[in-house]
Amino acid sequence: MRRHAVLCCALLLVSSIAAAQGQYAQTADIAIGGPLPAQWDYQLADAAGKRLYVSHGNAEVVVIDTTTNKVVGRIAGTPGVHGIALGAGKVFTSNGRENKVSMVDRGTLQTIAKIDSGGANPDAITFDAKRNEVWVFNHTGMSASQIDAASGKVVATIPLSGTAETGQSDGAGRVFVNIEDKDQIDVVDVAAKKVTASWSVAPGSGPTGMALDIASHRLFVGAGKAMVMIDTTSGKVVTSVPICSGTDATFYDAANKLVFSSCRDGHVTIAKVDGDKMTVVQTLDTAPGSRTMALDASTHKIYLAAAKPASSGRGNDPESFHVLVYSLR
Repeated sequence: MRRHAVLCCALLLVSSIAAAQGQYAQTADIAIGGPLPAQWDYQLADAAGKRLYVSHGNAEVVVIDTTTNKVVGRIAGTPGVHGIALGAGKVFTSNGRENKVSMVDRGTLQTIAKIDSGGANPDAITFDAKRNEVWVFNHTGMSASQIDAASGKVVATIPLSGTAETGQSDGAGRVFVNIEDKDQIDVVDVAAKKVTASWSVAPGSGPTGMALDIASHRLFVGAGKAMVMIDTTSGKVVTSVPICSGTDATFYDAANKLVFSSCRDGHVTIAKVDGDKMTVVQTLDTAPGSRTMALDASTHKIYLAAAKPASSGRGNDPESFHVLVYSLR
């Protein structure tokens, strides 16, 4: 009887937190379609520019106006495209099949230059606004490349301890990189041009998505069946919560203190952050395979790419490729 009462109280607490915060619900469905294969990786929301950038078909980046939910442009010539970064008036894409980074004019969407990534299969990519640098994480190359955003020159290519996934820069001289095959995070010292620490993500494993809250010195990492919160001053896991299955992307909404992990099983786990605590407040139904995600920090909307299986039973139907939009209600 006592266990039942405790469980009921816990469920009521979670319900009250969720009710106070509000719940996410689908509010739009943006059609993209073929003829390219319905394959995708990262998406990026540009809150200031009211644009959403979506990798598509291993060949292009689709640009969507987030006020009208209409496709307004495409960035071509990005073979094996994985990630997208914005900065210095440009768009940068990581092109895994050619081991290059595209530098693209943000207005015309025309390619200015192709930059050698410094390693094999450039995957995640991020922009450090404080240092005006692009960081690209070479997945199978097991390295991180530092690129000057103004000139497009590679400043350094830094060896990592294993297979590189998502990374973030704190703008103060450190870059954090998920090392998927080692269940850890490598910490890169930008001045020293080397890894100076490696932090375990246990009880998580196989870290993929990462979000950084510089103000609170916290990293949020989607790692297997857990989302972990890590103190960037000590490198220690502060807390963790269970999440959906097959996670890839992780985002943090600092204004609402919500952290998101999207999963290929068709769910997004949403947790409330309260100091050193995280509480799951919603498991959002999305679509099977929608493992990657973008967050618009101004509207608090999240975007997930998805597609329906092909009638042949092989791959996805190219014409079904679309982006699902979810808003806080």
